[in-house]
Amino acid sequence: MDVTALALGTLRGVTLMDITLRIGGKAGQGLQFIGTALARIFSRMGLHVFTHQDYMSRIRGGHNFYQLRVAENAVSASKEKIDILVALDENTIEIHQADCKPDGVIIYDAAMTKSTHEGRRFLSIPLLELTEQLGMAEIMANSAAIGAILGGLDLALDFFPEALQASLGKKGEEVLHNNLRVAQAGWDFVRKSNWPATLKFAPAARKGLMLMNGSQAIGFGALVSGCKFYAAYPMTPSTGIMNYLAAKAAKHDIIVEQAEDEIAAINMVLGASFGGVRAMTGTSGGGFALMTEGLSLAGMTELPVVIAEVQRPGPATGLPTRTEQGDLLFVLFSGHGEFPRILFAPGTPEQAILLTNKAFELAEKYQVPAIVMSDQYLADCEWTYEAIKSSSLAYNRHRLLSSSEGDQDYKRFAYAEAGVSPLSVPGFSQRLVVVDSDEHDEEGHIIEDAESRVKMVKKRLTRKLPALVQDISPPEIYGHRNPKIVLAGYGSTYGIMREAVDILQDGHDIAMLHFSELWPFPDPETCDYLEILSGAELAVCVENNASGQFARLVRGETGFTFPAAIRKYDGRPFLLEPFLGEVNALLGKV
Repeated sequence: MDVTALALGTLRGVTLMDITLRIGGKAGQGLQFIGTALARIFSRMGLHVFTHQDYMSRIRGGHNFYQLRVAENAVSASKEKIDILVALDENTIEIHQADCKPDGVIIYDAAMTKSTHEGRRFLSIPLLELTEQLGMAEIMANSAAIGAILGGLDLALDFFPEALQASLGKKGEEVLHNNLRVAQAGWDFVRKSNWPATLKFAPAARKGLMLMNGSQAIGFGALVSGCKFYAAYPMTPSTGIMNYLAAKAAKHDIIVEQAEDEIAAINMVLGASFGGVRAMTGTSGGGFALMTEGLSLAGMTELPVVIAEVQRPGPATGLPTRTEQGDLLFVLFSGHGEFPRILFAPGTPEQAILLTNKAFELAEKYQVPAIVMSDQYLADCEWTYEAIKSSSLAYNRHRLLSSSEGDQDYKRFAYAEAGVSPLSVPGFSQRLVVVDSDEHDEEGHIIEDAESRVKMVKKRLTRKLPALVQDISPPEIYGHRNPKIVLAGYGSTYGIMREAVDILQDGHDIAMLHFSELWPFPDPETCDYLEILSGAELAVCVENNASGQFARLVRGETGFTFPAAIRKYDGRPFLLEPFLGEVNALLGKV
């Protein structure tokens, strides 16, 4: 298979259009506006969309790009080779033209790039001139670019007003109207140009699709789980969760607090949880490092909290706006002392909704901290869905809210057989609700004796775990039922592995094994995943880190050692063609 020539998708023998667009330029030029608007428009047309962003840690300048893959069939990963390159500066052409397919098109404005280019791939569109002719501000040239792209693809501007409303609605009707006029000018211009016939969608009536990224999904998952307090210090790439909840705060009666630092944030969340509120915080690796003392405090006080840890490359400040899966073992084993925790790592926005909901549910049920792990790639990637499977969403009350509930001889940390003691809410009953960061007795008062210490450790740790393990779902198996080749991974590697399985399944007995519920580690007795791994001729562990942290976790928990690995740790996500190349190289050695 020529993995560099995946221009069209196929489904049951039918050729389906599958186009990749990349918009590049400097920060501040509005490339995100173009990408976001196009993603909304395509999804409302019923076309499937997958996007990812590559941006530098600066407000102005540098080089950034926004990539969209739009197709008639569902897609879940980005490609390396592109069909349409929109260059807002000359640097974009220099960096990306080698990735443009021979039958692709490079759109540019000579006034922006300050250069002209010859060749059938280049299409010069006077975006600035078209905008100026209408007497509009220069920044509106981005709308001309959107109109030109839609015109070239044989798609109408019908959904552009809706996309404008979402992005610029607060600026008033005149601004919306003027942008629409500029977009029409770009659309009209390109209709008279030499646009490649291979890059056109046949207009068809389709049902609009939902468009969602990972941060929005985690935020929505918190919303439907009854989260009423969110505190965080802004840290890329986790800030999108706080922004989402802040936008919904007034309507859904949520308090969103920007704390002075991550230490304050987690302690605020612990205080809110003690007061009876479902509470959450979010951060990245550096901020989570500051939260670890608070994490241990949650373990000792047995207070339910949910933490979103959105990874970026480290150590230290690392690459603030890039992606990596380098925090797995750090998050899993952080904090001093021994106490149970829950760790989920969704691989799609839909999983992010469901697992955030499950994190809240199990945190309350077992009175433990629950962590939802993501990364920059999943946080910013947008996926399309016809609908989200909401049947497994849960909201159960696990706290005592009146004196008539439960045993009147209330002991906050009673030596319960299952390890879960009654949890009341201060002010809702006559009970004395006590917590203490020191080791304590059943009532919550400080102790020093060895016997009580042993009892409390058993109660908090070993008694809870057997029940908690039963609530952990096994990994998802996708592909051949008895595979000879297995791609295994966790978190955001879901999409790339799934597409690889779809593409390679015609010639190979291949399957994907995706882990999204990582701790407690899934019991092999609930699923035959160990038999699948052991029985495969080739088992490949796919990770976005250098040391193979997930492979180490699997070996430590099950004894299974992966014979092969595909790892990427340059701050960028896996792209489809290079990934297929690495898989094929391993297949050639079997």
